[in-house]
Amino acid sequence: MQSFNSLLPEEMRELITPAFRAVQVFDWLQHKGVSSFDEMTNLPKGLRTRLAEQFMLSTCDIAKKQVSADGTVKYLFRLNDGELIESVVMHYEHGRSICLSTQVGCKMGCTFCASGQHGFQRNLQAGEMLAQIHAAQRDLNITITHIVLMGMGEPLDNYDNTLRFLRLVTHKDGLNIGQRKISLSTCGLVPQIEKLADEKLGITLSVSLHAANNALRSELMPINHKYPLEELLAACQRYIAQTGRRISFEYALLRGINDTTKHAQELADQLRGMLCHVNLIPANDIGRGFAKSKPEDVTTFQAVLEKNKINTTVRRSLGKDIDAACGMLDARHKTLDVRCDLPNADLKSNI
Repeated sequence: MQSFNSLLPEEMRELITPAFRAVQVFDWLQHKGVSSFDEMTNLPKGLRTRLAEQFMLSTCDIAKKQVSADGTVKYLFRLNDGELIESVVMHYEHGRSICLSTQVGCKMGCTFCASGQHGFQRNLQAGEMLAQIHAAQRDLNITITHIVLMGMGEPLDNYDNTLRFLRLVTHKDGLNIGQRKISLSTCGLVPQIEKLADEKLGITLSVSLHAANNALRSELMPINHKYPLEELLAACQRYIAQTGRRISFEYALLRGINDTTKHAQELADQLRGMLCHVNLIPANDIGRGFAKSKPEDVTTFQAVLEKNKINTTVRRSLGKDIDAACGMLDARHKTLDVRCDLPNADLKSNI
């Protein structure tokens, strides 16, 4: 069943008359983030009853919450059907940012990521993505100003629901969050990147690269077997040409695996001349044969890129003391349930 808070205003007007009632419902869902039709107190009781009988509202209940010393808040949310997803709220000088999940689990199988270790369960509806924002705002009594689609799941593998969410969250009568305050991360689904380019959105596209040659990237990210670097980077060039927007490449530094001077030069050679930015991520010590790069190696890696005129930053690490990596809190929660020892790993963490 499609969640009612996944509907756009024009779709609600087809289901609710008179039209001003649809406007009221959209306001309750988008601005107040209510979790039941009964809370819509300016609607006639009969209408509220009819809506509750015919439609479902997506909700996020807090199953677990952790607060870091740096102010980062990690949520494990329980959805209507009992499935669990994660969100992270971070505080920056420019405002409050939330990292949202777009799927329950993940199909992509990246070797360093905890999100997919329990397998893929299902896609999230747009209303379930919105519900994460409303649940966090309500719990913390804050206003979310920035969004990162970089939590559990691959956003472009859930393309239609993700696009619907973007239309809802940027709608002038909804939360009205500017497109330039939204980042979408992908592991590199080439057809969907090209499809997204045709939308000509103002969002930031972040591509998880993590290696600059096919052999290594295929080891780390199985998606590279289907869409190797040549195809991915060509699609990125077309995206830039179509949208005029700079692409951000995410590169998690793994000690002795992808963090040498040679690797840095390979990356510089691949990206030379492209309108892009490289976000270096000093990964946490994450187990399964992966360890955090030494600080001096991070500095050297960055210096090589900057010498080659590649715009580069090193991501600030947040929430390290609260399992802020995507999939880590869920893994620990399930560890308690099934009494097994699950690895606590994910590179999509330090967002």
